[in-house]
Formats: sequence, structure tokens, C-alpha cells
Amino acid sequence: MAGHRLPVAAPFFKSPLRDGGYDVSDYTAVLPEFGDLADFVEFVDAAHQRGMRVIIDFVMNHTSDQHPWFQESRTNPDGPYGDYYVWADDDKQYEDARIIFVDTEASNWTFDPVRKQYFWHRFFSHQPDLNYENPAVQEEIISALRFWLDLGIDGFRLDAVPYLYQVEGTNCENLPATHEFLKRVRKEIDTHYPDTVLLAEANQWPEDVVDYFGDFPSGGDECHMAFHFPVMPRIFMAVRRESRYPVSEILSKTPAIPSGCQWGIFLRNHDELTLEMVTDEERDYMYAEYAKDPRMRANIGIRRRLAPLLDNDRNQIELFTALLLSLPGSPILYYGDEIGMGDNIWLGDRDAVRTPMQWTPDRNAGFSSSDPGRLFLPTIMDPVYGYQVTNVEASMSSPSSLLHWTRRMIEIRKQNQAFGLGSYTELQSSNPAVIAFLREAPSTEGKEDDLVLCVHNFSRFAQPTELDLRAFNGRHPVELIGGVRFPAIGELPYLLTLAGHGFYWFRLRKDAV
Repeated sequence: MAGHRLPVAAPFFKSPLRDGGYDVSDYTAVLPEFGDLADFVEFVDAAHQRGMRVIIDFVMNHTSDQHPWFQESRTNPDGPYGDYYVWADDDKQYEDARIIFVDTEASNWTFDPVRKQYFWHRFFSHQPDLNYENPAVQEEIISALRFWLDLGIDGFRLDAVPYLYQVEGTNCENLPATHEFLKRVRKEIDTHYPDTVLLAEANQWPEDVVDYFGDFPSGGDECHMAFHFPVMPRIFMAVRRESRYPVSEILSKTPAIPSGCQWGIFLRNHDELTLEMVTDEERDYMYAEYAKDPRMRANIGIRRRLAPLLDNDRNQIELFTALLLSLPGSPILYYGDEIGMGDNIWLGDRDAVRTPMQWTPDRNAGFSSSDPGRLFLPTIMDPVYGYQVTNVEASMSSPSSLLHWTRRMIEIRKQNQAFGLGSYTELQSSNPAVIAFLREAPSTEGKEDDLVLCVHNFSRFAQPTELDLRAFNGRHPVELIGGVRFPAIGELPYLLTLAGHGFYWFRLRKDAV
């Protein structure tokens, strides 16, 4: 819809839906409300016909407590599924492991009255963790991956991969055994399903996440991509503080990655805007600025969509999107953000940001023809963000809509190789509110090098900045959106003035065209 080439399908496996489908009860079945396997194959074929590749969400760490494996494990400890989960006689092991869902869980252990033992869970107590020390579990998971690959999908978003194993005396995250298993998965993929994408969801610091790419010299032998979580909150922080420092700092601390790998960067997703990797002072600041109402918070984060977080300010939304599309990594846009969808903080947990996509102003926002009462989550009913006003149909009919603007920006990004594959070099800006950086891709035979200068203003006021561009003396900055040629670069500092929350993308051309 907005120029996407690689849609990531949210969980659709059979599930009791106590956690939006992340509580899987069958790894090889479609939730009946969505259809069946034939419907899914039709969807994949239709996406391929449109030049899109399909990634699906695969919950590797845990299942629902309604999964037949768990039901067998709790009722028959000595049976074939008795060791499919992590069981213990008490809740004293792995005490160094943090509790992730602090709003709802008091422990990572829950007592099961049937088996009369405790089972381990890093998330909700209805989501028992699988026991990857059991080779049979590994085989089950790899078999499930094969199942979906044989149906034609192009990759997996591997949910919650840092937590697969437990070792006493550690925090039970990012353990060597986890990486060994991922190497095995990657080898299976490369051998039998080449060109498949593995995207790691590891909510960790970049220096830990880089290990999920695998062996550096070989170009990576684990996941092809991994989310860069700490960038997201720091963009929000930088705009409120009107300072580039939060973004500059985290990018300077981001290690190099293997040549065959890429970061996945995003502004919002289906979870809360995580504030785990900020200081206590920064977390309090973010709550004060973006979530004054406690209902806007969940666990250690903020459960709001992009437009409401930014007070539906079009200039800020465009600035955030421009940063998403120009910073190093592959941009991942959350559905609805391209039309400015809102949220519903009256819904529980993270469902506030998981409401139906708003396609039209008609019944159920065009999302479903069923009775509105049968929708899993209600549509947004709001004078600003309600589906009667904010929807794809209305956006398509308005040439100045956020959707059309986003599509144009994505197309510009696709036309400039430097954004996708180029190096990233931050330039020294004379103004602390302005971040400037170069994206550069090597020249190909017969073509000029692809060199793009990006300048973004985090301040709400117009700001000047001077940049040292002497290394590009004689080149002409050509603005990428309008094609306007700016004065040639000389020996003196290059002066630019940016509107409040404004930005420029320039192609630095050797000629005067």
C-alpha cells in the first residue's frame, strides 16, 4: 500500500488469543477465524504476483498452555512430551533472570496443580517456555519452520530469541546455546531454502544483538537481520530535548555487522515503545513527555501509536519518517502509521496499538464484513483518528495526504542505493539541534557514486547550521524531493537553514545538473 516490498504477517497460527496470537496452540494450523491453509497459500501467491515477499511471525520461545504438547507434559511427566517444557520442584532456580512483564507477573515460575511442579515462563504465565535442551523440541521447531517454507513463505520474524535457554548464575539471555541452535536453523535454511530471511527480535543492547548475525568473517551464519531497539526511544527523546545527542550517541555505540546482514529499524510496532534500555531519569522524562496518563503505559514502556505520540503534528510525523527512511538499516513501518492511525488506551495491555486497519469509512473500517461485535478488537471511534475520517480510501483521494507523502519518500529511498547499502558517517554540525550525516554507496561501472547528505532538525523552531563539506568541493547538492539544485560546495563552511522539524536529503552531484 505504501510501497512495501516485504510485509511481515502478524501471528495467525491457531491460538486461544490471550496474547494476540503469540500464545501458539498449533504451529502448523491457521486460526480458523482467519481461514485455512488454502487461504494462506492464496495470500502468499497473491503477494508474490505483486512483487512482494512474505515474512511470518514465528514464536520460537514458548507456546500457549493450551498447546497439546503442554497438556501432555503436565498430565504425563514420563511420556514423550514430559520434557518438552522446563519443569522444577520449586521456584528457586534462575533467580538472576529479570521479569519482563512486570505489570502482570510476579515470577518467572508458575505452579501447575496437575503436574504439581513449577514451569518456567519468561512472559505470561499462560505461555510456558519450551525446553530447548531436549533434542526433540529442536526437531519439532525446525519441522514447523520447514512446513511454512514448503508453503512458499520467504522468511521468519523470530520472536523472543534471546530466551531459548537457561543457565544457573546467568540472566538466561543471549546464551551460547541459543546461538548454536540459530546456526543450526540457518544451515537448514541455506541448504534447503536459499534466499529465506531470518529476522531476530532481540530486545537487547546492540553489542549483544550483533551476535545474532553470527560469524563476522563469513558474512553471518545466524540471522540475516535484527531489530535495533534502542534507536526508537532515542529519536523520541531527541525531538523533545531538541538535541541530536541521544541519536548520535546510540549510533556511535552500534558495532559493525557482517557484510551479509542488516539492522531493522522502526518507530513503532505492536508492542509498547520500550524504555528498558534508557536510564531511570530518561524513563521518567519520557513518561512525563509522552505518557502523562498512566493508561498510556505498559510494562516498561509506552503503548501508543506514532501519530498520537506526536500530537498528530504532520511536521513531526514527517521528520520521524524521514529519519526512519534515511538512518542505517532497513526501515520497518508499522501498519496504519502511513495514514496517521490512532490508538485506544482503554483496551488492555498492548491491544491499544493493535486495532483493525482502517481501509474505508464503511462498516468495520473495511477491515471485515462481519458483525462489529465479532471483531477481536474494536475499530477506533474518535473525532480525529476514527476510521470515518482516517482511512486509506480518504488518504488515496487526497494528493497531500500523509499516505501519498510516505509513498513518495519510499520511492525516493528506493531510487538511491546509498540508503539501503551505503555507509553511514555523521558530520559535525555547528548546531546541537541538527543532525547531519552522509550515506554513501560505492560507484558502479559507468555510474557516478551514490552520495547522499541528510540533514534533520530536531527543534520545533527554524535552525541554521554550518557543515564542513570541503571534501566535496565543487559538488552541487541537489535536493531529492523537489530536484532543486543548491549552490556549489566550496572551501567555506556550508550554511543551511532548516524549518522547525524540517529536513533535507541532498544528492551530492559532481555535475551541475
